[in-house]
Amino acid sequence: MLRLVVHQTRYDLLTFSRNRQARFFTVFLPVIFLVIFASVFGDKLIGPEHITASTYYVPGIAALAVLSASFSNLVIAVTSQRELGILKRRRATPAPAGVVITGRAVTSLIVSLAVTAVVIAIGAIVYGVHVAPRAVGALALSIAVGSLALAALGYAVTTVIGSADSAQPVTLAITLPLAFISGVYIPSVQLSPALRHIAQAFPLEHLVAALSRGFVPGGTGVAWADLAIVAGWGLGGLVVALRRFRWTPAAVAA
Repeated sequence: MLRLVVHQTRYDLLTFSRNRQARFFTVFLPVIFLVIFASVFGDKLIGPEHITASTYYVPGIAALAVLSASFSNLVIAVTSQRELGILKRRRATPAPAGVVITGRAVTSLIVSLAVTAVVIAIGAIVYGVHVAPRAVGALALSIAVGSLALAALGYAVTTVIGSADSAQPVTLAITLPLAFISGVYIPSVQLSPALRHIAQAFPLEHLVAALSRGFVPGGTGVAWADLAIVAGWGLGGLVVALRRFRWTPAAVAA
């Protein structure tokens, strides 16, 4: 079983590496955003902790990278493969369904860890962002929980998308507003109370808060409360996915 998961993960990673659109939105776009925001705002003190802009944006952009790798990319890829009949053919092979699903989730996790490492490295080398060595473990745990939870939510969202063409617009309609109200681009304290309450109900703001813990002075521990909310969303997405996920194209299922 483990060998099958490793084989499936290698295949999914190879597929990802050959997809130019996926590479751009998942790897290069977060780096571009980090360079833009860190360069524009420089050493300006922002956020409730009054930290420099570069320090503020590194964990936010890292959370955006996890969202892109584990949610957006998964929704688009899985929906496209389903509508092209690829998932149906995979389901007909001797490999258990859990291998296909687990391989995709592990791929999202590996890509999330890699991209966030690149973002943090650029922040540290180019902009002098300090990461406490004791916070590395907490950061890795936060990325892992966030990635797996968002992957489960991604599988759940694919159940309501009827065509490959609508997958990208749907993901943008979900992720873009959340990113703006969850502290990725704009500090939450600058938003209205109503928007802050809406953001707190969704997992992205809590993932940003969990990742930010390793960048603020003295914040080296695990943000258990925030990760619990993220994990709760992931479990909810898993329940929906287990009940509604389909392997056949929408036209065939109808």
